[in-house]
Amino acid sequence: MTSVQRLIKRIFDVCLAFVGLLLTSWLIALTWLLATLDTRSNGFFTQKRVGKDGRLFTVVKLKTMRPSRAHKTTITQSGDPRITPLGRFFRKTKLDELPQLWNVLIGDMSFVGPRPDVPGYADRLEGEQRLLLTIRPGITGPATLAYRDEEAILAAQPDPERYNDEVIYPDKVRINLAYIRNWRFRDDLVYIWKTVTGD
Repeated sequence: MTSVQRLIKRIFDVCLAFVGLLLTSWLIALTWLLATLDTRSNGFFTQKRVGKDGRLFTVVKLKTMRPSRAHKTTITQSGDPRITPLGRFFRKTKLDELPQLWNVLIGDMSFVGPRPDVPGYADRLEGEQRLLLTIRPGITGPATLAYRDEEAILAAQPDPERYNDEVIYPDKVRINLAYIRNWRFRDDLVYIWKTVTGD
């Protein structure tokens, strides 16, 4: 991506995030309250993720799961007993992603890009793969859309964590590298539209 392309992408992110927060702040507050009651804890889920240039930041989402001592993995699959019924609805409708508008506004994230990884994944990137760390991670993107049924795919595997590490994650890296190399503003608009409409 050129410096001009990066500027266009950032201006778009700031403007859309600002408008989005103005329009959905009441919805974020309502869903936060519901998530708080549902999980009996703070309705916001925060976690350290790896961002641009490998810098750690705190991602903010709605909490959709209750803690479980029996499940320590960060890999989530359909039928995961940690996901609450309301949390399942939030995930299906993408309402759990709304607080990330704040992450976009302050510059931690973009609307479109590779999903931000927890430490332990981005650290493995080598050579040209580290190109993924030259842009802000996104709320959605081509890899996210390609694996929109990721939880169901993982649930069908005998070893979900291994399948994620050996099959899904490398393919996401491939898809995201192609996105960066061939970035076009209109493609970002298409990815956002498909995310919102579920196409």
